Amino acid sequence: MAANPGGGSTDAGGGPVRHIPVLLAEVLSALQPASGKIILDGTFGAGGYTSAILDAGADVIALDRDPTAIAAGQDMVAAYGGRLKLTHSQFSSLADHAPESGLDGVVLDIGVSSMQIDEAERGFSFQKSGPLDMRMSASGVSAADVVNRAKVAELIRIFHFLGEEDQAPRIAHAIEKSRTEKPFETTRDLAGLIEVVTPRKMKDKIHPATRVFQALRIFVNDELGELGQALFAAERVLKPGGRLVVVTFHSLEDRIVKKFFSDRAGKASGSRHLPIAHERAATFEPIGKSMIAAGKAEAEANPRARSAKLRAGMRTNAPAEAADMSIFGLPSLASLGKLGG
Repeated sequence: MAANPGGGSTDAGGGPVRHIPVLLAEVLSALQPASGKIILDGTFGAGGYTSAILDAGADVIALDRDPTAIAAGQDMVAAYGGRLKLTHSQFSSLADHAPESGLDGVVLDIGVSSMQIDEAERGFSFQKSGPLDMRMSASGVSAADVVNRAKVAELIRIFHFLGEEDQAPRIAHAIEKSRTEKPFETTRDLAGLIEVVTPRKMKDKIHPATRVFQALRIFVNDELGELGQALFAAERVLKPGGRLVVVTFHSLEDRIVKKFFSDRAGKASGSRHLPIAHERAATFEPIGKSMIAAGKAEAEANPRARSAKLRAGMRTNAPAEAADMSIFGLPSLASLGKLGG
């Protein structure tokens, strides 16, 4: 969940794709930016959403965990004369950057940036030979650390859950055998092994390494945990009437957003066989359709948009609820801290 300039890539190892903000008109319609409003863009990237929000009259607080995105965005900061504040931060910490008076809107675009994919040295794409890295923040545990240090059972769980890879056991055991002879260092080291272990069939639409690379990227950057914490943070800092807009590109991420809005819609607690314990007040009300996908024209013009899903909600007056990650039903995976070099 990472920094994304208003457009994510659904192929973790895909090649370069020109940046085009995804669902931009729909995002603006849901956010309703205007003069006097303060919107937080938690995934600045190349500034696709941010620039459109600024042009609509609102001021923007933008965050990105990627230091290269922060550096590249300084010209935009200067161009908007104080109306844009750009900060190096993970979006799970967005509450730390909100004004005491609260925010009028929060937008999150959950996907990997085309800028990151295009840079071979970042190690996101198996179509380019580079270090097996995948760290959006350029610090911490790398994909190589995970592949070379995680136990086979941990690799299987990572590949199966985060990549939905049916051949996870076969790939994990092959990795264990190969790394005893030579540690994995580059994207081609890993992609090459996967190509041998699970060769591509004629009917396959994606490269055999796609799901494993996706799983490693999500795991290394704790993307699902980041997303869950960002949703809770937005709930705490949005004003009544404030709007939360989230664009996802993967079923796991969309499921988290869907569960969050469903949980915050207000419902009775307790068993259906027993009297209702108490009513929960809704903290968010739906905005428009429960889910918006890209239209045919946008999907044809921009490959990123094909899997994009937008969900949005408006903050009510009800107090924020506890930040309980258990509502998402995420599995327990290996500890990143124990896999570091």
